[in-house]
Amino acid sequence: MNFVSSRHFSRPVPRFSCLLSALGVALAATVVIGCGGSSGSGSVTPLKGSTAVVVLASSTANDQISSFNLTLSSLTLTSQSGKTVTLFSTPQTAEYMHLNGSVEPLTTVSVLQDVYTSATATLGPSGYPTCVGLEPGGGLLTNGSIGGYRTQSDVTVNLPAPITVTGTTMGLALDLQVSKSVSPFSCVPPTNGAASITPTFNLTPVVIAAQPTNSTNGMATGLYGLIATVNSGGTSFSVTGADGPKWQVSSSSSTVFQGVSSASQLAAGMPVDMDMAIQADGSLLATRVAVYDTNATSLTLVKGPVIQMAGSQPTLFVLSAEYEGPLLAGLGSSSPIAFNFGNTVFQTSGQLTNVQSLPFPASFKATNMVDGQNVFVSTHALTISGGPAYEPATTMALLPQTIDGTVSAVSSSGNFTTYTVTLAPYDLFPDLAVQAGQTTLLNHPNSVVVYVDSNTQMLNTTPADVGSVLRFSGLVFNDQGTLRMDCAQINDGVAE
Repeated sequence: MNFVSSRHFSRPVPRFSCLLSALGVALAATVVIGCGGSSGSGSVTPLKGSTAVVVLASSTANDQISSFNLTLSSLTLTSQSGKTVTLFSTPQTAEYMHLNGSVEPLTTVSVLQDVYTSATATLGPSGYPTCVGLEPGGGLLTNGSIGGYRTQSDVTVNLPAPITVTGTTMGLALDLQVSKSVSPFSCVPPTNGAASITPTFNLTPVVIAAQPTNSTNGMATGLYGLIATVNSGGTSFSVTGADGPKWQVSSSSSTVFQGVSSASQLAAGMPVDMDMAIQADGSLLATRVAVYDTNATSLTLVKGPVIQMAGSQPTLFVLSAEYEGPLLAGLGSSSPIAFNFGNTVFQTSGQLTNVQSLPFPASFKATNMVDGQNVFVSTHALTISGGPAYEPATTMALLPQTIDGTVSAVSSSGNFTTYTVTLAPYDLFPDLAVQAGQTTLLNHPNSVVVYVDSNTQMLNTTPADVGSVLRFSGLVFNDQGTLRMDCAQINDGVAE
């Protein structure tokens, strides 16, 4: 193992569920959202009363940064008449890089109906963006940009268009523009310490569909945390997110359970991987609940990319982009954690339901795991131990992740359209594949073959053609040295 240095720091178009018509020229420049927006032919419901607004964290980024923990102390809207509404004044924390192209509920608040033209936010105590790379001498580097935040209020919130709050329920996506928030992006010396950090967000409306299907219409996927409480009937429970938020969630007869048979088997302290749909009243309904480790005793969970594996022994490092549990208390966010996987149970996320129909043998196990894959790790270790034993990983699960790259070829395989995607040199797969002291497993670490079928959510406005820069989200498998992704979603990409 050649771990050299680590610096640790503290912490298609949405489907409308209601008809918006005859709005008139006067509202042409205003985004009107929410159900119940029209009271009759040619008329518009007056803005009165309140709307349940679900504030959603999201991000738009390439692959240069691996984690970015931010705490916002407040978020305020200002209307066209100058009135202000506070969306939250209790600090809200989220890890934004795992939300690249997806969303995570932060809070739900009642907001007076009005047309809002601007927003402001203040920054609370936050971690620094962390990147992973190789030093000139070949050592592994995990680095937090150390330029620092200039002032507590140095946060920019842009409204691409005025937002009309109306109807019963709506969402607001607080989307971190990572390339505008951190500059420069280089992870390795000497420029890594010169970064300027100015968190910059776009605030846009989210129309909640009657049956949400993706991040643009009310679906949040791949949310991780620990069960906090379960009601007596087992039909609702609260979850503490590994990156900070807290969610009150209900289940129904259509909720899919994985690892447990029903909600009644959930218990406090149990780790869950969930998909949730925002309901018409703003509440959260679990559509999928997965439990990879049912033992809550002395449990610590870590979620993030594999950043180094030894070729001579079953040990690896995982970047703790999100974590929960007693073992890592006091270490700070985005620390590299060493695990021994000699007796680990390997699993694959059930978020994508078409894995068995892929035209290649899609598997995740000790013999084909590679640096750069996004994983969930659970351990019941009581103390941090040194090498070569390290913490024994009880379970490891392959999770979906987002890659940003350029399409270099388009083809087909069975019922799938395939896109060969060329990655930037700073991406974790090509950057970390050349590390010394590990078994070489990838033939072409700078490219991923992406498999797209009718299940894939096509949210890109740029055509998926050769030369297009796009973001692909899904499960990345190592198929005998070739990286292949089962794709859940495509978004417009982010240039280098």
